[in-house]
Amino acid sequence: MARGTLRIFLGAAPGVGKTFAMLEEAHGLQAKGHDVVVALAMDHGRAATRALLAGLEVVPPKVLTYRGSAFEEMDIDAVLARRPATAIVDEYAHSNIPGSRHDKRWQDIEELLGAGINVHSTVNVQHLASLGDVVSAIAGVKQAETVPDEIVRRADQIDLVDISPELLRQRLSEGLIYAADKIDAALSNYFRLGNLAALRELALLWLADRVDEGLSRYRAENNIDATWPARQRIVVGLTGGPEGEVLIRRAARALIRVSGGDLLAVHVRDSDGVTSESPQSIEAQRQLVADLGGSFHTVAGDDPAQALLDFARSVNATQIVIGVSRHKAMSRFFAGAGIGARVVRGSGDIDVLMVSHPLGAQGTGARPRGALGRARVGAGFALAVFLPVLLQLVLGLAPEHNVATAALLQLTGSVAVALVGGLWPAVLAALWSSLLVNYFSTPPVGTLTISDPQNVLALLIFVAVSAAVALVVDYSARRSKEAARARVEAITLTELARGAVRSADSLTALLEQAVDVFQVRSAALFTAASGGNQGAPAGSDAAWQRVAVAGDNPPESPTEAENVEPIDAATALVLAGRTLPASDRRLLGAFAAHVTALRERQQLSVSRRENLRLAEGNTMRTAILRAVSHDLRTPLTGIKLAVSSLRQTGVRFTPAEEEEMLATIEDYTDRLDQLVGNLLDMSRITSDAANPLLRPLRWYEVLPAALRGVPEGTVRVDLAPNLPEVDADAGMLERVIANIVENAHKYAPDSDIVIVGTAGGLGSATIDGRPTGELRIIDHGQGIPAESVVAMFRPFQRLDDIPSTTGVGLGLAVAKGFLEAMGGTLTAEQTPGGGLTMVIRLPLSTGAPWEGTPDAAAARPQSGLKPWNTPELHLPGEVKNTP
Repeated sequence: MARGTLRIFLGAAPGVGKTFAMLEEAHGLQAKGHDVVVALAMDHGRAATRALLAGLEVVPPKVLTYRGSAFEEMDIDAVLARRPATAIVDEYAHSNIPGSRHDKRWQDIEELLGAGINVHSTVNVQHLASLGDVVSAIAGVKQAETVPDEIVRRADQIDLVDISPELLRQRLSEGLIYAADKIDAALSNYFRLGNLAALRELALLWLADRVDEGLSRYRAENNIDATWPARQRIVVGLTGGPEGEVLIRRAARALIRVSGGDLLAVHVRDSDGVTSESPQSIEAQRQLVADLGGSFHTVAGDDPAQALLDFARSVNATQIVIGVSRHKAMSRFFAGAGIGARVVRGSGDIDVLMVSHPLGAQGTGARPRGALGRARVGAGFALAVFLPVLLQLVLGLAPEHNVATAALLQLTGSVAVALVGGLWPAVLAALWSSLLVNYFSTPPVGTLTISDPQNVLALLIFVAVSAAVALVVDYSARRSKEAARARVEAITLTELARGAVRSADSLTALLEQAVDVFQVRSAALFTAASGGNQGAPAGSDAAWQRVAVAGDNPPESPTEAENVEPIDAATALVLAGRTLPASDRRLLGAFAAHVTALRERQQLSVSRRENLRLAEGNTMRTAILRAVSHDLRTPLTGIKLAVSSLRQTGVRFTPAEEEEMLATIEDYTDRLDQLVGNLLDMSRITSDAANPLLRPLRWYEVLPAALRGVPEGTVRVDLAPNLPEVDADAGMLERVIANIVENAHKYAPDSDIVIVGTAGGLGSATIDGRPTGELRIIDHGQGIPAESVVAMFRPFQRLDDIPSTTGVGLGLAVAKGFLEAMGGTLTAEQTPGGGLTMVIRLPLSTGAPWEGTPDAAAARPQSGLKPWNTPELHLPGEVKNTP
């Protein structure tokens, strides 16, 4: 059975007309004689959409009950039994009600497609999984229902339903999208003009990328190599040199003239991986491309020109930007056509722009050096002088020999010299050996003349072979040395990255590793001081400040160091202790690139912490506004209603009724006072403005005021008369105890609340090594699960979502914040037998003896504590005096 086709109507936002367009298409198909049914269509209360359902066959939806409410879902079995040619199924990304056959509606549609039924469906751009975070950042709404992009890409046809943001807002304001009570909120939030423009651009770009994918697939399937300039796409060829920034900016300027173009930077690396590229330059160019909205790629090949052309054709590039050669004219003469010339020659219908830059035709700045070392080259020259003479003496011992024998023996000597000393000793040996063969073995013997032309040819071949072998040896030695150095550098960079990741202070760890790798005395990172010289490190010492250092006796400024690696105009990495050879400069550049990445990561981390702090502040402000708008409005309304009733002259109230109204006013006023106090306290805590005035206190000093708002007879205080003093702020501690007791009374209204105090003894909890005093507030209510203890202390949290009329959920958060400001702690424990015990711990006052010290017993008689039965102290409820 052939699979059905899927057609998706894509929109940038709700209300653009996706369902309307889909139903109009259904009417058009029906008019042409096609079998069309509506499996599910959501009109969202829009009359124009509902009107389009008239005249179309509708399959009744299946009604499911979930959490006491009824929901309509597509009846898959009914649609399969009806088996139409085309089914209309709205909201492709919809999540089905639990109990449905599939979790997602797109899975229902897959079943219909598998049965050979064509399906038309709708989806908004915010439902695409790859764009969820982007839409969340734009509109501030996290989308819960998403569909994988790959599923949508498999659609046989995608229609973009698009209207301008201005027209969409007009439709919304006219009531054509949402109900009247939701219009103002929608216009000021999700449907802001900037949001709609950004969502529209996302939809257009996403669909354009899908079209581009289809074009690339078609070109690949049909082996089409020719460029189709459907979209301006510029490829920038980079070698890793400093001229890359000029090329990238030139390409970006060229793209400004067109709309919808792509910038692709390609770093072309030799396939052997041994190059003279600068890691620092590559990293800087990668960042520049990202800042300009392009993409960075790396390709490798034996022929860089061909590798660049192959990449350009694979992405359907319209233009290639490359720089003019850095080699001088003489070097290009001997090396043949450069990369630029070969790219131009093989570009075909792709335009090539060769950009001049300051380094053009100035030479690469590097000369290939012999890789064999001075000792081997010196030994090679010595052998080149003496070995041919020694071999000629050996030939003289033979009674007879011909020219071929002499040439082969001397060739062997030249090869030996090439193996030892490389190119130039081998050339010297070849020339010297050819003179000896000519003089002693070539007729006429004893002269440098040659009578036989064949001997001339043999001598020329002899010199050429010797030089060729020498070149091969020299090239192989150089490559071996470069490969060994590259391997060492790769190992070093691996260790560098690993050390940076595992170290807490990665910048310091990187500098310490630089000291070890380069065997220097010290390493330091300098940045230009504000207002100082922002130029090169050679500037004034006062213009630089040291931000990180490793090693001994670090330099005080970049001018005191032997090695300075500029990272940017305001940052420099310096090494002191010895001057690095030129061969280590590339590795030093890699360290500089790592420094740049680490500093950017640190800046991002600081920005992230700042953003989190701002987000927490916004959350707090929003919650406070919510509290002001609702939780404070309720008592104000009650107070106003009671006062208005009392002021009525035409109504007489009994004394009992008047007393009840006055009590209501007093109760609501107390509640307002507590709510405002908690809000102000939480604001002080979050802004780090809670500065306690610590002094020695005893628990009983703050209990009367703290328990003033609790109904009499509900709290039992059980404190020993000899409890030592704790360091606390009286006002803060009073608020802490009041909030905890009020919270216990609220959630355990039928339970006695017991306050028990203990002194820290041996083995008890300590804070920063100091013994603590404890105050336990115990209730026998329902308690809370262990996993909810942490959340209980967060602002605006209420147990089991109780009505907001009981408070804004700040009591415990304020209590915990005040205790932490005083250097104490607040924890929660399960009460044996059920309930919750809140434990307040504060450090004992340094001047007070505490239980477990030698002075404790002696201190008790002179403690001066007032027992609970003194007439000056009055607490609500039963007070028990423990002897």
